[in-house]
Amino acid sequence: MGTALKSKVTMDDLSVLTTRYRVDPSRPFHLNDYDPADDAGLGLTKKEGKALLKQAKKRLSDLQELLFANSEASVLIVLQGMDAAGKDGTIKHVMSGVNPAGVAVTSFKQPGPRELLHGFLWRIHISAPSAGRIVIFNRSQYEDVLVTRVHPEMLEREHLPGEVGTPAFWQGRFDDIRHFEHYLSRQGTVILKFFLNISKDEQRKRLLSRLDVKDKRWKFSSSDIKERQFWDQYQEAYDEAITHTSRDYAPWFVIPANRKWFARLAVIETIIGALENLKQKPPVMEEGLMKSLDDYRDELSKEPD
Repeated sequence: MGTALKSKVTMDDLSVLTTRYRVDPSRPFHLNDYDPADDAGLGLTKKEGKALLKQAKKRLSDLQELLFANSEASVLIVLQGMDAAGKDGTIKHVMSGVNPAGVAVTSFKQPGPRELLHGFLWRIHISAPSAGRIVIFNRSQYEDVLVTRVHPEMLEREHLPGEVGTPAFWQGRFDDIRHFEHYLSRQGTVILKFFLNISKDEQRKRLLSRLDVKDKRWKFSSSDIKERQFWDQYQEAYDEAITHTSRDYAPWFVIPANRKWFARLAVIETIIGALENLKQKPPVMEEGLMKSLDDYRDELSKEPD
């Protein structure tokens, strides 16, 4: 049997992914400047990428365990993207190795009657992570400056005072989101916002695959066809939303997502980098408690097998 070739790319080489796709708020942002097929110059194959992802999951698991044990900081991960961008798959593959007791996923659908009686951030705030935990928003507060931007008639249900849909109205929502995220960050929440960036042609292929394979048709929604017709409007809405809300305390990352495995690798490496920056250490136990545990260990070790 031949010997399998090892990838020349190591885990250390992947550190480039933590900064390459981060939006710099001090520079003009244009979504068109980001290539959905970019590979960070790593030249990885799918097989190599999956092997590295497996290693990264172990590292993420260790860091998440420390986060949970210390219960000082928390992490909020926001996932946004066009239909079929791979949000569900990213959650499944990136978080599959962590302790589910310390992670929660919230998928925000269209707000119901009760939610519409509150401000648009109400349901977002109550779903934010508590200390020691990671929460993933599959869609998020940004739906209220994306979907409602493309379909402003939806604002009529929100019991809003004054004139809506004006430039001042949207600027107000961007301000509210920034202030909310700044508040969370000052409470110890690390905020990471990912836009899974696929091309229009790649979306077409993925939608076709859902239709071609009968077992995947459950993933298809009639709204997928409708919303695809507004591709350009959504791109413009994302462009403006990211421009107005990417800050150092709540950065956006535009992840090339034409290759699902690469997107997952870029996302997990960014999360790992953020957790490593917390410089967490195992909790220090009181000396008396440590002594009692040592005594208990001795007692257990003396029991017959």
